[in-house]
Amino acid sequence: MLVSTAAMRAGAGKLRMVTGKSVAVQTSIAMPEALVVGLEEARDGGFTRTAIHQIREEADHVDAVVAGPGMAVAKTGALLAEQLLRSPASVVLDAALLHSLKRGEPELRRGGHPSLLPHAGELSSLLDSEEEEIDDDPIGCGIRAAELYQANVLVKGVTSHVVTPDGRAWSFSGGAPGLGVSGSGDTLAGIVGGLLARGAEPLTALLWSVLLHGEAGETLARKVGPIGFLAHEIPDEIPALLAR
Repeated sequence: MLVSTAAMRAGAGKLRMVTGKSVAVQTSIAMPEALVVGLEEARDGGFTRTAIHQIREEADHVDAVVAGPGMAVAKTGALLAEQLLRSPASVVLDAALLHSLKRGEPELRRGGHPSLLPHAGELSSLLDSEEEEIDDDPIGCGIRAAELYQANVLVKGVTSHVVTPDGRAWSFSGGAPGLGVSGSGDTLAGIVGGLLARGAEPLTALLWSVLLHGEAGETLARKVGPIGFLAHEIPDEIPALLAR
């Protein structure tokens, strides 16, 4: 819900939500703007292999896909990530799928460089390293991940860093302490997806999303306070920021 709302607030015109069949009806009621697709779930909380092939069919007919938030770490996670990366869509991966991602072959990625949005723990999983190493050298570790996975990588933190496979890096230290609230990263992923759906190039979408997310936090800090605002309030600030 957080991802989808943020994507729509960032300007995505049409929305499909793929979720487990057990919660599809509730989701469609909560998000009437979306076409909700309910698919079979495996015992470990992930999607079945048949469901993943259905997801791939969906991905072949959209401009952008955001996947990972709200999902369980499951046996079929690696297969799902692989199928999405083989699709022509621009792909954003976050949360559970970052723990399942395999080091793929760049030539399989028809939708350009994917965007990976790890926090320190997820980045350490991608690199098979310790979190302390990420804290000591976030940009260097981000560049390593970008090279290994041929992806644009956002290393999230108090200061966030966007890095590319060719070693370029940008840093952002704005925002507000309240952006550390649970669910905030999901809204960021949705903003990236929304800008991709509007036709932005993957790197451009990622850079602008970090800025928009940070400025939304600053706006809420002035309205509510530096901490205490909620993740679902972040997307509501995006349209006015885009208009600026």
